[in-house]
Amino acid sequence: MNFKALMQATSVLPYLEKARFGLEKESQRVTLEGELAQTDHPSVLGCRSFHPYIQTDFSETQLELITGVKETETEVLRELAAIHDVALRSMNDNEMMWPLSMPPHLPEKDSEIEIAKLARFEDVLYRRYLARAYGKRKQMVSGIHFNFEYAPELVTSLYEKQNECSSPEEFKTKLYMKVARNFLRYRWLLTYLFGAAPLSEANYFTDEAPQEPMRSLRNSRFGYTNHADVQVSYSSLEKYIADIAEMVNSGKLSEEKEFYAPIRLRGGKKMSELPKKGIRYIELRNIDLNPFERIGISHDQVRFIHYFMLFLLWTDEDAAADQWVAAGDQLSNQVAEEAPLAPTVAQAEGQWLIAEMSKMLTEFKLAEAAEFIAGFQRIIENPAETLAARWLTAAEKTSQAALATELATTYYQAAHERPYQLAGYREMELSTQILMFDAIQKGISLEVLDENDQFLKLHFKKHVEYVKNANMTAKDVFIVPLMMENKTVTKKILDTAGFHVPKGSEFSSIASAEAAFGEFAQRAFVIKPKSTNYGIGITIFKEGATFEDYQAGLAIAFKEDSDVLVEEFLPGTEYRFFVLDGEVKAVLLRIPANIVGDGRRSIEELVAEKNLDPLRGTNHRSPLELIQLGDLEKLMLKEQGYTVESVPAEGQIVYLRENSNISTGGDSIDFTDEMPTAYKKIAADAVEALGAVISGIDLIIPDLNVEPTQESTAYGIIEANFNPAMHMHIYPFAGAGQRLTMDVLQLLYPEVFEEIENC
Repeated sequence: MNFKALMQATSVLPYLEKARFGLEKESQRVTLEGELAQTDHPSVLGCRSFHPYIQTDFSETQLELITGVKETETEVLRELAAIHDVALRSMNDNEMMWPLSMPPHLPEKDSEIEIAKLARFEDVLYRRYLARAYGKRKQMVSGIHFNFEYAPELVTSLYEKQNECSSPEEFKTKLYMKVARNFLRYRWLLTYLFGAAPLSEANYFTDEAPQEPMRSLRNSRFGYTNHADVQVSYSSLEKYIADIAEMVNSGKLSEEKEFYAPIRLRGGKKMSELPKKGIRYIELRNIDLNPFERIGISHDQVRFIHYFMLFLLWTDEDAAADQWVAAGDQLSNQVAEEAPLAPTVAQAEGQWLIAEMSKMLTEFKLAEAAEFIAGFQRIIENPAETLAARWLTAAEKTSQAALATELATTYYQAAHERPYQLAGYREMELSTQILMFDAIQKGISLEVLDENDQFLKLHFKKHVEYVKNANMTAKDVFIVPLMMENKTVTKKILDTAGFHVPKGSEFSSIASAEAAFGEFAQRAFVIKPKSTNYGIGITIFKEGATFEDYQAGLAIAFKEDSDVLVEEFLPGTEYRFFVLDGEVKAVLLRIPANIVGDGRRSIEELVAEKNLDPLRGTNHRSPLELIQLGDLEKLMLKEQGYTVESVPAEGQIVYLRENSNISTGGDSIDFTDEMPTAYKKIAADAVEALGAVISGIDLIIPDLNVEPTQESTAYGIIEANFNPAMHMHIYPFAGAGQRLTMDVLQLLYPEVFEEIENC
């Protein structure tokens, strides 16, 4: 079949760059000193029997990180980065991931290399068989399995242009078998460019040791391969399946999955399903870990492999199937065992391959992609630029073990530097990132439906939940957030239910609000938008206000909403209660944005210094928000007799806000254990009165030692929040953090935590 002609059809061109990707990355757990870990798979990672993201491979120390199927190179790498972060931060504090395919120094006795402690005894037995058949040490080698599927739209458009196959399944089989043969013929190119296993540790080989260094021990005959008598034909799918079945029947393989070819054909749970269902995707198994990349593979590598797979479909075969594959096997072994700094025996073919790939992309009118591929010519001509050569050159300055430990430590520190963020998704709202971290950790599958809107889809088995902003779920009916968004409605409901709320008036125009100035001028009062969140647009006057300041406060509030509330100011300390399913899960004391004078620097300079704290950021992507110096802050300073240029005395606390919201630069202090039970009950009962399952509710309490009743004035409820930021409870400025995102997941998926408990 002339795939080259089919791919040039006008109707096909729009789909050529579309594909689906999945990555499986293996890594050994090691101590911070670079020694193989002696601990069990981290229990905090949930249950391995169903975990979609993090498994163990052969040994108890060998993690396997698994992405979902993604539509772009960027998306699959983002997810791998996130899973990588979760795995690293879920391990013991003194453990990290080994960045090499070749394992670290292994125990002297094979008995000290522990097989994975899996729940299914059949899985343990299989690993015991592999240990006997191949030796435990070879099983400790790690790598990346690259799952690739041509986009369904591409395959369909190609099928519609051909006339040789009578069904889509037959066409897909023909397509993927051709690609598999071409991959086996030309896979040496990936080993040359991306092979990164030139050296082993001293005790890795216990019998025949190769001449080191080489481009890739893992991809050589010394790597983890089947025995020489395991031979399978790729001439047709039927022959492929029959040969593997014969290998199993004759005892050369224990079962189908023991066939460790550089490429696997995937389509059903069992190989026998392939003829009926067709090949759905292929699994490339010859990618070494890239030690120079934190997650073991780079975007350029994934992109190159994508175009390489297009080329394998494009280019013709030049020999009979089995001869073609055999020639590729021989060349691949030669290249894998070459000295990393030496020119490759296949240099001429490599130059031709890169030129042809670039030419193909030019014909597809993908000029930028063609230029990208053409750039690899310099690596063909200069082996010193290959990963193997770069690694060897760097390792020779100290040792492989020392360099690997140094890089692993760097990656470990990067993962732990901002534990409140999730790699790959750091532009999302912080509470959402933390919820995603927890979902991945516990094995609940997730999909980002709308990144800008913080909208997630979670699923476990057939149970699906949708979550927005990490705490808005289907547990709350639609009317509840609408009620809490409207401050007037919230106050009326709570007042009717007997809770103490501040008295005040609502205005729909600046003129009507100005006319009522006399009602508030001589007493403490608050101006705030009717519908607001995060403390935006609120101005507080504790000792009355001039008409000019009153007007300024109104202008700020009306900028945020068409309706504004002017209410009595309730004196006391403000606390945020986080209520979930009728129970107070966290209490936070929030201190308004402030600085402490040193007698030398201005308020503006002190704010700038405080904002350098790595816990501070913007848009809820850090536990604390940057302190601003806007109109509200300047108005607050004016009331205290300051400007931004003022220099406060040493030790003098200067507040820049009256409201204590973390989102306006406040400090957060965990107060969960210190808060009296009676006040927790009032908060939980108030949320119940609003009909909410998840809510943040703010209470003003003048004296915690006063025992409250629901009707008393010992407290006042000033606000209820349908979207309470959880990150400030999880990572407070001071005190113990409360992992509220995990509470949300337990509310949504109690069955997951039950299974983990029984795992």
